[in-house]
Amino acid sequence: MSLYLCVDCGGSKTCAVVTDVSGHVVARALGGPSNYAYLTLSAFTAAIKQAVSDALKTCNEASISPRTYDTDLPLRSNSPFVAAWFGVSGVDSPGAIESVTPVLAGLLGLPIGPRITVTNDTHLLAAPLRMYADAMNAVTVIGGTGSITVSFRDHHGIFEELGRIGGWGWILGDEGGGYYIGREAATLKSVRCILREHDEASVTSKPATYSLLTARILETFGATNVLEILTKIHQPDPSASELPSRDTPAYLLVNREARLSSLAPIVFECAFKHHDALALRVLQASSRALVSQVALLLGDPSASSRRVRPEDSVLVFGGSIVGIEAYRKMILADLEALGHVFRYVEVVSDPAVVGAVTLAMTARRVNGASVMNGINGVNGRHK
Repeated sequence: MSLYLCVDCGGSKTCAVVTDVSGHVVARALGGPSNYAYLTLSAFTAAIKQAVSDALKTCNEASISPRTYDTDLPLRSNSPFVAAWFGVSGVDSPGAIESVTPVLAGLLGLPIGPRITVTNDTHLLAAPLRMYADAMNAVTVIGGTGSITVSFRDHHGIFEELGRIGGWGWILGDEGGGYYIGREAATLKSVRCILREHDEASVTSKPATYSLLTARILETFGATNVLEILTKIHQPDPSASELPSRDTPAYLLVNREARLSSLAPIVFECAFKHHDALALRVLQASSRALVSQVALLLGDPSASSRRVRPEDSVLVFGGSIVGIEAYRKMILADLEALGHVFRYVEVVSDPAVVGAVTLAMTARRVNGASVMNGINGVNGRHK
């Protein structure tokens, strides 16, 4: 046994990272989506099998050890992993953790116990807390396909969750994430604004204001007017039994959730590259919705022992949406407007790397700061 594994299970992909005992990354691989709440158990495990198996193949090709490792999961015996950490989006309760842990332990050939850890994916982002001796807490903000905010403290070497806001999934919320931004753009903001302007124009004869965002959304759905978008968004998800034809529009090849979340890149391009006023309003609304959730975690611990002071804490961003600097600046500005300025701000570009190195660091009982400062997956430090 010589390897440490961390698997970041997200709504768009699965990332498996393997380190050696020194915390050096020796392999990594990607699999398909693995949000536990959205998938069947077989689809969830298939994505993990693909990512971990491909990572083990990379270990063999790199010849990091005199022995070679079995790559077909489940691993029957002699697991190469000292320990494994799964950060799983959609695992939101002790019951879910209890259900999925035996399955994941079986895949890796590990006994259920301290060698395998299953948490929500937000826990992976808490690791930068160990970089700072003067930081009491971490507040993690994931903003990718979905969103969630969680506060932590490092309690005797274990990241203890203090509070959690959001992460309700695309149907109920995920404020500030990709689906939310797409929904704001396609239905709540663009369509409503355009319809309102259309109605006003019918009375005043004043032409509706042009928006590049609106034009791009119409183009995406092959629509000639705004009302057509509503029908196209709500068309049923593609059926597995129906093969698409060459003429099937691209938006009908994905489910309804993805039809909206796929609009997020269009919103960002229109806002930050072309300075489209409507796109900027959409992102400002999304930022404020996410900030309102972060703010619920903050305050005076004397009033509530589970609130945290931002001035004593590190704010950690993770996910493709909050990884966009201009959007992140919106969030920080909105927090500052509410009087919340964090002592440190970190951007974690690769949570699986952070998790794998933290496993190795903990096992070797090495000071956290000396190891964490060398992780490529942590960047963008500010004070």
